Amino acid sequence: MKKNISLARKTTLGTGGVAKYFIEVATIDDVVSALRFADGEGLPSAVIGLGSNLLVADEGFPGVVIRLVGHLASVSTDGTILRAGGGASLAVCLHRAREASLGRFEFVCAIPGTVGGGVWMNAGAYGGDIAGVLERALVVDCDGARWKSKDDLELSYRSSNLCHGEVVAQAEFTLMPVPTSDVRMTIADMQAARKASQPTNRRTFGSVFVNPNKEMSAGRVIEEVGLRGHVIGGARISPVHANFIENSGKATTSDVLSLIRLVRERVGECFGVRLETEVQFLGPRVGEKSWPPDDLVASSIR
Repeated sequence: MKKNISLARKTTLGTGGVAKYFIEVATIDDVVSALRFADGEGLPSAVIGLGSNLLVADEGFPGVVIRLVGHLASVSTDGTILRAGGGASLAVCLHRAREASLGRFEFVCAIPGTVGGGVWMNAGAYGGDIAGVLERALVVDCDGARWKSKDDLELSYRSSNLCHGEVVAQAEFTLMPVPTSDVRMTIADMQAARKASQPTNRRTFGSVFVNPNKEMSAGRVIEEVGLRGHVIGGARISPVHANFIENSGKATTSDVLSLIRLVRERVGECFGVRLETEVQFLGPRVGEKSWPPDDLVASSIR
């Protein structure tokens, strides 16, 4: 356990304050102990992986941040089953699947996160998502661990029914035999498309908003209201893809929130659509200070 750890260094965007406590856990018992510690201290808890879909308040997080390591970040295959710890990166999972000549997991090449985060929000890209391959997940809370099926988790577009205080410690995916050469070719095509259409060489937290519907993409409507490339402070709406916000090197979370507000206001005025955020927020609890403001999101980690 460490105290007062900068979270800006643990996120892909690189903004935000410090966590009161930061704990790395390698076993199920460790996870339960960390959650019980937070509960006993009356503190909120949150799990972070690679910090790739996370926006941390400039004021920091007055609670317990948990990261899964060791056994809880390992990956293995058994026939067509891929088993992974919640802290395992999706990139490592894809590598194991490819070397085992297993397909259906290629879509994660566009998702720079972990298994736990992927299950939590039913991550997806290029027509695939976690719900399409997940068999079950081991969910841990203060009372222990239990396996849940994808039906139990109620996975839907970029969401699940998991609550804060619950940790995805492990997951099992059902894949299918595919020649390694075919898997490599599919991954190469997807990665080329991603590189051509997204700011992969910039500091971002991934997509900012969920697409309003199948016919209307968030990036397209942001472009049409003239905000592509717009700058506030050290944050910029990407000129490559308008549904990404970049850190120019000196951005604050407040700069990013100001851009989110501006986009919502303009898109709402022009299209009558309220864009919902895809990024997860980490900040002070309600009762201490509501963060981010309720007009921005309803899915904050508090």
